[in-house]
Amino acid sequence: MKPILSKLSKRFLSTRTFAFKRFLYEKIDFSAQIIGVTGGRGSGKTTLLHQYAKSCKYKPSQMLYISCDHPAILGENIYEIADDFYTHGGKLLLLDEIHKVKDFSTHIKSIYDFTDLQVIFSGSSAINIKHEIGDLSRRALVYHMPVLSFREYLALKNIAHLRSYTLAEIVSSHEDITVDLISAFKPLEHFRDYLEYGAYPFFKEGINSYSDRLLEVVNTTIESDLASIFHISHEKLDALKKVLYMLCSTTPYEVNKSKLSNSAALSWSTLSKYLDYMQKGSLLNILRGSKGHKTIHTPDKILLNNPNLFAVLCAKADKGAVRESFIVSQLLTDHQVHYHHEGDFLVDETYVLEAGGKSKDAKQIKELKNAYLAIDEIESGYDNVIPLWLFGFLY
Repeated sequence: MKPILSKLSKRFLSTRTFAFKRFLYEKIDFSAQIIGVTGGRGSGKTTLLHQYAKSCKYKPSQMLYISCDHPAILGENIYEIADDFYTHGGKLLLLDEIHKVKDFSTHIKSIYDFTDLQVIFSGSSAINIKHEIGDLSRRALVYHMPVLSFREYLALKNIAHLRSYTLAEIVSSHEDITVDLISAFKPLEHFRDYLEYGAYPFFKEGINSYSDRLLEVVNTTIESDLASIFHISHEKLDALKKVLYMLCSTTPYEVNKSKLSNSAALSWSTLSKYLDYMQKGSLLNILRGSKGHKTIHTPDKILLNNPNLFAVLCAKADKGAVRESFIVSQLLTDHQVHYHHEGDFLVDETYVLEAGGKSKDAKQIKELKNAYLAIDEIESGYDNVIPLWLFGFLY
């Protein structure tokens, strides 16, 4: 093993990390031998690896952290590094940005088969674990890291440390829940800030530089991660960016296939493939019609992955798109969300949700069972009217 790898690992392990832990940390079964954490860039995967290293039972000399996108790892064989580390008493191998390693699945499978190292790896949400790792996917526990919830943002900013609520709790008891929450903080005072810069933990490193860092996340995801994982040619990458810019300023209902295809100068078959890539790369969320409706005539609803992306991708974001992007980003972590032909969304084939501003009425959904309005710019709701911000407490 190169001395530089050991040096870089020691430097990483010796630095301080956040005391705040993402909700996912408590869900991970750290007793497993092979653990994967996927997610978009900037979502906190590296910090999670760091936090586990700081709190686990192993000594620093028994741990090795490798950032797979570091120049020092170019041309190196991950399995050979792991085997040498294991031979010298290694116990825990942390592999960050694993998607940068060609045929990484073969290396991890060999580590699993020939050592008893515990391996925790992080990678882009675009990697297909079942495809990449094959039969190892039955032995590895793989978790997905979404963007920060509104609840997590409040905790990370040390405004309020509060519990999460299930969707069933929110729709049935939102009036009681909001009374409790409002006594702890002023939701409308902080929700606007969250929509602008609260979805990624790196806001802690400076709000003034947040937009630049987020734009870097978008560009690196497209130009490096998606380009390498899906072998997209350089001249096609601008088309992906054009689609993002268009979606940023367009009302969700106005999005259509021909308009998107013309804007990107791509056929729909090619563009739909690229849209799928951007969804896997945590840049978009694509919603399809529910099982109970004829989806062939129902247009897909395409939203930016989270509301913060609007601030860096266009000068004037569509408010409706921002609201829908927010609620979908919070719901998709634990729920199935489909496009609905009367409301905006059908969740878990059970709840119909319609998002809107204070002037939104319930006439579109008044005849529907289990239908609710998610309304922006209200502190508390009543009956089937739920404040939009409250859906930020789902995780």
